[in-house]
Amino acid sequence: MQARFDFESFRQQEMVFATLNLFVLAGLLLLHSLFSSLLGPPSPALLVTLGAAFLFKMLELLWLWASVRTLSKALADIVVWISISLNIALALLLTFFTNRGNSPYFVLLALPVLQGAYRFRLPTCISVIVVADSITFFWVWHFAESQPPIYASEYLEAGVISFVYALMGLLVWLLVNQLRSDQRKLADNLQELERTRERLMVEEKLAVVGRLSSAVAHEIRNPVSIIASSLVTADRPEIGEQQRREMHAIARNEAARLEKLTSDFLSYARPSQPKRNPIALADLLGYIAEIANVHASKRGIRIAVEGEDGLRANVDHEQLQRALLNLLLNAIDATPVGGHVAVRSSRPSAQSVELQVENSGDPIPEEVLSRIFEPFYTTKPHGTGLGLAISRNIARVQGGDLIVARNEPGHVCFTMTVSDEASADSGATSHG
Repeated sequence: MQARFDFESFRQQEMVFATLNLFVLAGLLLLHSLFSSLLGPPSPALLVTLGAAFLFKMLELLWLWASVRTLSKALADIVVWISISLNIALALLLTFFTNRGNSPYFVLLALPVLQGAYRFRLPTCISVIVVADSITFFWVWHFAESQPPIYASEYLEAGVISFVYALMGLLVWLLVNQLRSDQRKLADNLQELERTRERLMVEEKLAVVGRLSSAVAHEIRNPVSIIASSLVTADRPEIGEQQRREMHAIARNEAARLEKLTSDFLSYARPSQPKRNPIALADLLGYIAEIANVHASKRGIRIAVEGEDGLRANVDHEQLQRALLNLLLNAIDATPVGGHVAVRSSRPSAQSVELQVENSGDPIPEEVLSRIFEPFYTTKPHGTGLGLAISRNIARVQGGDLIVARNEPGHVCFTMTVSDEASADSGATSHG
């Protein structure tokens, strides 16, 4: 398949050649002026020709610099051929004006050779070199015919110049094509790497789905087995009424646990989009601290609420409340008797708010820390292992994240960051 023409690269390359052309023209005029005693003073025709060429190249450079439209490869090649033809004609014309056997204006022939080597394939590049060499020998022959005699050294000098043009053109062509070949290989490698990455992502997703399905099946199987066993036991005629009621109670409790597990899993797997409203964060933290204080007071744990009273944010109140309550209850469970837990709010930037829950318990072991946000991973005897996973999902769906910001003895801190975006409903009222 043919590669797509890159107009931007063409534009930048031609700007380099146009700039180089301007410097060469200016340098040749300066050289002619400095060595006018040897070359003769620049004639009016020469000055006009140089001025016209300089103006043309300046306009070409400005067009390339300001151009935003794309060209086809065919039109781009025509632009290059015009530039090559202009330089060849200019070199020959200026040499006629100086009318010397060793005219410095043949330096202009180096530019078409470089452009041909850079832009075209090898046969075309060789054709440009042959034209440049032919013009060099033609001028030696023409000058000998008009102003005899001619010395063999003139042909030798033309041969050396022709050899330099050929060597320069072929060397540049080889280097440029080697770079292009390496670039194509690199592009192919990048494409293959991208395809490999996509395959690995698909495989990783399938592996995650497999692990998740296995965990869900494991978590569901236990309460279902207990429910089935309890109901079978309750149906036996030989057991008493008291034992039958106990079996029914066990079945109800396991059914409730199964319902909670299913709800938690759905919350994790399909987090709803946030419904943002402006709320007072101090009120939110105070409310969840009040709810959790019943659980904390049983073990003599103090809950401190810290933060600015006037701090407000556009967030999903219900999602944030659930996530923070999960974090706070976990912090209470991890805090020793008589310890303390702190919940804080702050604004690290104009676009986000930060909420922290810190407890005075022991640091989380490294082997637990690396898996702490995995769904169904828990160290609690009756935990589902979805609380922290759900809290992190809530943080992410609100444009932030949940991390363990500090894990030291007496200072275990979870930090939740959420974006503070403008409410979609400008008339929404505060939940605070």
